[in-house]
Amino acid sequence: MNRLLFYSRKYGVAKRKFSSKAHRDSKFSKLTQEHIDRFKKIVGTSGIVTDRHELTQFNTDWMGKYKGNSSLALKPITTQQVSEILSYCNSQRLAVVPQGGNTGLVGGSVPVFDEIVLSMQRMNKIISFDKISGVLVCQSGVILQNIEQYLSEQQYTVPLDLGAKGSCHIGGNVSTNAGGIRFLRYGSLHGSVLGLEAVLPDGRIMENLNTLKKDNTGYDMKHLFIGSEGTLGVITAVAIACPAKPKSVNVTVVGCNSFKNTQKVLLLARQNLGEILSAFEFFDAKVLELLLEKDPNARDPLGAKCPFYILIETHGSNNTHDKEKINNFLEMILNEGIVEDGTIAQDDTQVKSLWYLRENFTEAIKRTGYTYKYDVSLPSDYFYDLVDQMKDRLDPSEATVVGYGHMGDGNLHLNVITKEKSDAILNKIEPFVYEYCAKHRGSISAEHGIGFMKANELHFSKSKVMIDMMRTLKKSFDPNGILNPYKVLPE
Repeated sequence: MNRLLFYSRKYGVAKRKFSSKAHRDSKFSKLTQEHIDRFKKIVGTSGIVTDRHELTQFNTDWMGKYKGNSSLALKPITTQQVSEILSYCNSQRLAVVPQGGNTGLVGGSVPVFDEIVLSMQRMNKIISFDKISGVLVCQSGVILQNIEQYLSEQQYTVPLDLGAKGSCHIGGNVSTNAGGIRFLRYGSLHGSVLGLEAVLPDGRIMENLNTLKKDNTGYDMKHLFIGSEGTLGVITAVAIACPAKPKSVNVTVVGCNSFKNTQKVLLLARQNLGEILSAFEFFDAKVLELLLEKDPNARDPLGAKCPFYILIETHGSNNTHDKEKINNFLEMILNEGIVEDGTIAQDDTQVKSLWYLRENFTEAIKRTGYTYKYDVSLPSDYFYDLVDQMKDRLDPSEATVVGYGHMGDGNLHLNVITKEKSDAILNKIEPFVYEYCAKHRGSISAEHGIGFMKANELHFSKSKVMIDMMRTLKKSFDPNGILNPYKVLPE
């Protein structure tokens, strides 16, 4: 039996297509001056934004793809203020969208209609850090890069690194269960987050800022909030276990003449660099070409032109040992003809230069044209095949297709770039990309979340029973549905 048909029959997704359009739920109240006056009493005039021009940053995602029509943004500074806001909104049936750094790519952090924006940008304090246990406690609005800088001074690091680290908030990272380039080494936030504080839709505060690594006392409630995208509660503080800052960091970039050879490099890297391997990033020649064309600060890493490139990073505690391992590894894969060329960073400047390539693909793509972005997980054998199939489906004159991502954990970022938005092109991409993931037992969202973009495509990755369970949880936590409506769950 065809695997997609089997999957579709099992999970009820055969030829099922949802509309991407949403309709404002009439159960929600419309904002009045009386409401605004009440909010002023809670957060003060400095915590209220009503100016239409200033609201643009809260209403629009950074890619410019999603745009809401909120007439109010609230900026609390304490958990108690968040509690009072949500309690009042719940009693008045006012819909709310929690917002961190607004760096998401699936429309999860901006209003769909006129929902009130609850911005966490002023809740940006680091509360404590224990140098012995390595546990950091902070408010949810702290920018990820600021946490990294703070920890670096303490000889620690964050178990998470993203291209948007200069803007994204740790609360948003936890709410979306962000992955990033260190996932291969440090794993999911489900493992790193030890505790959190969250405000429920009715205003009750769930204080669970546990800093213990072992706490086996019943249901572990924090896991329901990690990855829930602000639909069950608003995360106001987190406790996160942070690893020691590596004393030795090495980065190499190699080029391969086939995708099969990139798989061989990954296998050999696991076998030969296992205990120090921290990142294994993949990118194709076309996305590198776009970056070199759009960004004068980017430099071609190799002399040879290759169809595929791999960036490998190691973290360790002994630079002599690590240098020897990565040099021997590079020599081996070059001698065996698995890679065509390679380079190793000799100092911190070169390390940053190589990472600059990987971290700036998104910006280069954004400057190239309108982009259809897909963040998926796939088994290794199908990782790049999706890119090839998408190239076959689209005429080169109408679209440029590129692929890059976290190959070490099976996460592909598929990007289709066009001159302008086109329904005809979108119809060639969707639902094919989701059907492909379902057919090969992949995930339609590896790390970006579901948001508004994929809510009606959730059935490609979750069974009817699982979606029903998610609805039950949502109804239990948020019976009036005020938190981040139209997101995550299908209509």
